[in-house]
Formats: sequence, C-alpha cells, structure tokens
Amino acid sequence: MPETPLADPPHTGRAPAWTAWFGRFEIALGCLALTLIFTMVFIQAAQRYSPWATLSWSGELARFSMVWMTFSVLGVLLTRGDHITLQLVDGLRSDRLLTGIQVFALLVVAAVGVGGCAEAVNLVQTQARLSSPAMGMPMSWLFIVPAIGFASLTVRALVAVVQVLRHGPHRADLGEVTAGEATFQ
Repeated sequence: MPETPLADPPHTGRAPAWTAWFGRFEIALGCLALTLIFTMVFIQAAQRYSPWATLSWSGELARFSMVWMTFSVLGVLLTRGDHITLQLVDGLRSDRLLTGIQVFALLVVAAVGVGGCAEAVNLVQTQARLSSPAMGMPMSWLFIVPAIGFASLTVRALVAVVQVLRHGPHRADLGEVTAGEATFQ
C-alpha cells in the first residue's frame, strides 16, 4: 500500500502546513507509548524467571501506555484516511450529495471529538486527588493525552470539512478499496 504524506487530507486539497508538524509529534508520542508497552511487557515476562522482586508498576504503566498510544494518534488517522471507514456512498454520481454526506460524517466526527475532549478535560480536572495503586501517579495525568488526541481529532475534522467544501468530495476507486490499496491524495 503506497504511503500518503502526513499533510495530505483524504481529498484533493492540501491541508495546512501545521498538520504535518503536529502529525509527526502525535506519531512520535504514539511510538513512545508503543515502546513503553513493549518494554514493560518484556520486563514483566523477564520477572517471572528472575529471583528479584517484581516491579508491580510495570503492568500499570503498560496499560496506561495503551491508552496514550490509542488516543495520541486519533487526529493523524483521520487526516491520513487510515481510520476505519465505510465507502458505501463513493459510487454516487452526484457530487453535491456526496459532498453533503462527507461533510455530515466529518461534522459527526468533530462532535464526537468535542465530547471526548470535554470529558477528558473534565477527568483531568476532577481526578487529581486519585492516584494509581502501584505507581502513585495522579490519575489526572492519564487523561492529558486523550484530551490532546480528541482536540486534534476535532480540529482536523473541521479542517477536512473546509477542504471537502473547497475541493469537492473524495472518491475512492472501488478497485483500490477492495484490493486494500486505496490512497487519499
């Protein structure tokens, strides 16, 4: 499957330049979280066969890293078109109808992003007095990355709405979609 640049949204127009820079930051955050997961799981496996005391916080950090990895790349997945989509309406002949459907779908994604961001910010503000059992980390720290991820998803969905309205709807080639080679350039 050909690689699409981080700055290209799933349609014909170019996204603002900041999306490429911020996309690299989000991917780096996701890679860091994935590395933490791998390292912590490896430590847990090695501890089973070692005579030393176990590090109880390693499992907790691996679980938290899974949350951070998942939510840190939300916006990038939307921008690159790598999120799960159903392209049932791409065969419609009416550009106007397809534009309306894509704008509606992106606005729904933006609304979900607003709701997720609002809830994550609420959890950051209200969960400071709780701490994780093994690490003692304030639970509010856990929700900082999801708040950033949902904010990114919201902004990128709104940018994509503008791009679809300016440049028309994106049409995936049905042959590429069924072969798993759909690109969004």
